Amino acid sequence: MVTLNSRLPELGARARLASRRLALASTASKDEALRRAGELILQRAPEVLSANDADLDRARATGVPASAIDRLQLDERRLEQMSAGLFAVAGLQDPVGEVVDGVLRPNGLSVRRVRVPLGVVGVIYENRPNVTADAAALCLKSGNAAFLRGSSAAQASNVAIASVLREALAKAGLPSDGVLLVEDVSREAAEEFVRLTGIIDCLIPRGGPSLVAMVREKATVPYVIDGDGNCHVYVHEAADLGMAVRIVLNAKTSRPSVCNAMESLLVDAGIAQVFLPLVGRALAERGVKLLADEAASAELGDMAEPATPEDFGREFLDLCCSVAVVDGLDAAIEHIGRYSSGHSEAIVTQDLSAATRFTREVDAAAVLVNASTRFVDGGELGLGAEVGISTQKLHARGPMGLRELTTVKWVIEGNGHTR
Repeated sequence: MVTLNSRLPELGARARLASRRLALASTASKDEALRRAGELILQRAPEVLSANDADLDRARATGVPASAIDRLQLDERRLEQMSAGLFAVAGLQDPVGEVVDGVLRPNGLSVRRVRVPLGVVGVIYENRPNVTADAAALCLKSGNAAFLRGSSAAQASNVAIASVLREALAKAGLPSDGVLLVEDVSREAAEEFVRLTGIIDCLIPRGGPSLVAMVREKATVPYVIDGDGNCHVYVHEAADLGMAVRIVLNAKTSRPSVCNAMESLLVDAGIAQVFLPLVGRALAERGVKLLADEAASAELGDMAEPATPEDFGREFLDLCCSVAVVDGLDAAIEHIGRYSSGHSEAIVTQDLSAATRFTREVDAAAVLVNASTRFVDGGELGLGAEVGISTQKLHARGPMGLRELTTVKWVIEGNGHTR
């Protein structure tokens, strides 16, 4: 790996050169590189885990919260998942060259739109070394160069994983610079990175509010925001309460440190007296701290603490959530519209009309009916992995997989046509 800062443009030029070769690479060679990477990540597990241990030791020494440790930590199971993800992407259909649509004009001119890579995809991210593998895999399969800048907290882990990926590319006869990791983790380098106009074709930030704010303020390259996940689960008056408890528990506690975890629970006033004590006890048994509005507090008693208005807009990323009682579907939709970050919103109900209104009227990248918000994930939705979950509307929205890392080229064929 090459250390940067003043050398960022040089590395960017290398990424640009690699992107041109990857854009023309065969599906077979890209898949071979991904499969080799899946094998190598397990073969190199001792080195990767040793690097991760060093990152974890530094993090614990500085007193970072448990949620951040969870995002940072690798173990054998997570490396196996990383490997499986690389193999899964290898098994996906290659989007490059796909004909999106086409038409034969009345004058005989043939017009079609064909998928092509974006070019150099820059990813700037925090504390999650699995992003190194996920982003590189999706960029490779879609014919892009992955230009990566992780955080100082995960730097040793990121270097180890990126080294494996670069080795796999070389073994498959592809340019190792298809994956380039910035090792200068200073703020100055980060700000320079997001201003690499003419090098980065699309920038994807994955991190907290401060990182996103920096990108919004400093970036001069096109970007897609992987935003906060202030996700709601609304338990409608026609919900199956047993199902609702299971969904709420999964959405909040299966992995609370990720963006698709539930952060706010809304309960219909018609069932609050019965459901809130039931779900409150279940959440308390899992160690979840509840911050409740006045109506919810009346039913939860000492299982909850009073919530402030700001709590309903927070992404806790921990075993904590806000709870509110709402007076019907209209109030739930209004509450979500006020506080949602536009990530993922769920309703639990047996009423088809309520479910239909919810999915039609709630403005979010993903809406779910009778399912946990934790399913809003590239792997769970058949994308193999994701490079991010976009909470904006252009050019992509929701989990970003292979097709979201391509654009289109117009191919126009004539036979001596002139205008």
